[in-house]
Amino acid sequence: MNKLIKIMNDFNELVMFKHSIFSLPFIFIAMIVASVEINNSAWFGFKLLLLGVLAAITARNFAMGFNRYMDRDIDALNPRTENRPNVDGRVSASQMLIFNIANALGFILVAYFVNDLAFYLSVPILIIIGSYSYFKRFSYLAHVILGISLALAPIAGVVAVSETITLWSVLLSLGVMFWVAGFDLLYSLQDMEVDKKLGLHSIPSKFGAKNTMLISRVFHALTVIFWLLFAITSNSGMFIYIAVLVSAIMLSYEHYLVNKDFTKIDKAFFTVNGYLGIVFFFLVLVDSLV
Repeated sequence: MNKLIKIMNDFNELVMFKHSIFSLPFIFIAMIVASVEINNSAWFGFKLLLLGVLAAITARNFAMGFNRYMDRDIDALNPRTENRPNVDGRVSASQMLIFNIANALGFILVAYFVNDLAFYLSVPILIIIGSYSYFKRFSYLAHVILGISLALAPIAGVVAVSETITLWSVLLSLGVMFWVAGFDLLYSLQDMEVDKKLGLHSIPSKFGAKNTMLISRVFHALTVIFWLLFAITSNSGMFIYIAVLVSAIMLSYEHYLVNKDFTKIDKAFFTVNGYLGIVFFFLVLVDSLV
């Protein structure tokens, strides 16, 4: 039993399961808004709730597991990541491959039970979220690819409920894309010197810390704009507009933390962005019930 718990803890550390907080809220935000649009009710049923959770978990496990598998040579050379399970031997390369294949197949199977469009999109989605692992080796746009990967969450949510892709879901997803890319830029400041040394491509290593923070601010301004457009096009009520306003305040606070002290990057990355998704979800839920 102790050995099983250890293995589970190692895999949990490998895929950093707590980071699911960034994508899960926006899947269910899209599902709630789509359900209200179609059925005039926020509740989309236990079946879609279960399938939505399973889809989010398997997709994210695949994305993170594949990234750890592909980056194990890079992670071994970075002091910040040299103790990860994919580097220190706690999780072997063969174990990671099995884990990745199992989660990819699991995601496709879950999509099959959702609806036809979800099933047709399942493999393209896996290709997109897996491609992030390659980009840092040849393009500084890897941050945007990561943003696109998480921006697929709202698209998946609306497809699950309505088997279509609406304008408001695209606008919501664009906001998520710039939100994730913007905070990943700040997080990547920690690896700026290592990226330069290893010849890896990133916006911090190419443009420097000051320009990176400026680009991140622009991305987060676009986040707020796209989320405001989402609120308008989805015929949302007052609470979703409040969610957009609160998000703008929280993103401003995130930049305040990083500008004040680079050692606050972890707090800005995990705490602020984690709460942002939860608060946004809660306010959308309240809006759908009033």
